[in-house]
Amino acid sequence: MSPQIILPYISTLLLGSAGAFVASYLGLPAPYLVGPSACVTLGGLLGLRLAVPVLLRNAAFLSVGLSMGSGVTPEVLQAAAAWPASFAMVLVTTVLLLFVAYRILRSVFHYDGVTAMLAACPGHLSYVLSLAAGMKSDLPSVGIIQSVRVLALTLLVPLIVEVNGLATSETLGLPTAVGPLPLLLMALPAAILGFGLLRLRVPAALLVGGMLVSSFAHLGGLVTGPIPQWLQIPVYVVLGSMIGTRFSGVALADLRRALVAGIAVTVLAGSVSASMALLVSTALDVPLAAALIAFAPGGLETMAAMAVIMHADPAYVGTHHILRLVFLSVLMPLVLARRSRS
Repeated sequence: MSPQIILPYISTLLLGSAGAFVASYLGLPAPYLVGPSACVTLGGLLGLRLAVPVLLRNAAFLSVGLSMGSGVTPEVLQAAAAWPASFAMVLVTTVLLLFVAYRILRSVFHYDGVTAMLAACPGHLSYVLSLAAGMKSDLPSVGIIQSVRVLALTLLVPLIVEVNGLATSETLGLPTAVGPLPLLLMALPAAILGFGLLRLRVPAALLVGGMLVSSFAHLGGLVTGPIPQWLQIPVYVVLGSMIGTRFSGVALADLRRALVAGIAVTVLAGSVSASMALLVSTALDVPLAAALIAFAPGGLETMAAMAVIMHADPAYVGTHHILRLVFLSVLMPLVLARRSRS
């Protein structure tokens, strides 16, 4: 592999690791995710070529899925009686966010209809950018607006949870982590399932594969305990670094043009999502930290990792985000086809 190819990988991982160290030293919430996100973003805006290897990214997604599944226990399922109502609310929130953000981007920022609809989509970034690349749209603006949303939520959600005292910081009495051999025995079938789902174009296929295998293993009593910290920490650093690379190579002129629109959409999305989360938490007796992360329209992998870091219920958070992404996979082609015809 030539130095031109490998140098962006090395630069990204060094920046991400440095950001994680600084954030941890400063005692920031979710430091191994927030620190790399901020540091790699800064590097990208300064003009550095940054990237995360596909193999490393896929391994991180798979590991997050395994971590999410470790929280799916018989006790968790017994407490899930109120989830159907919560699922319905997350779908209502998704539609509301999509169409209100669309109206703002059209009326206030004067984007064309297709670009506004793609930029307004509350999540599913890779899918949205794939759609944008195949349609007549302003792809850089879509990417910037969507990336501002993902980055802002990654930085702000743990801060809100921490500042309001919603996170559980207790570490005593936690179950013993999964050993290396059971972890490997889960990872192999999870990878096979994940790549199979990837061929079927399932959203976040590797994460879903990891979650399914780990969930069945924990529900069946074949495996007990969470994913070990020695694996979780580097996974969070990779995920945070990947979020930061969204800004790599973006011209400052393009960034300035779409930044205000991205901030406006993010404020809207955050306000509506937080309101819905508060409503669900109050009405259904769901912990507010879990509801905030579950309803935040950030990336599935990022919010799933956030749930684990902030000690929110990863099964509750993960299933809500998977449902939202599947729903968007069906909804977006329909609304875009109608938008293109009009």
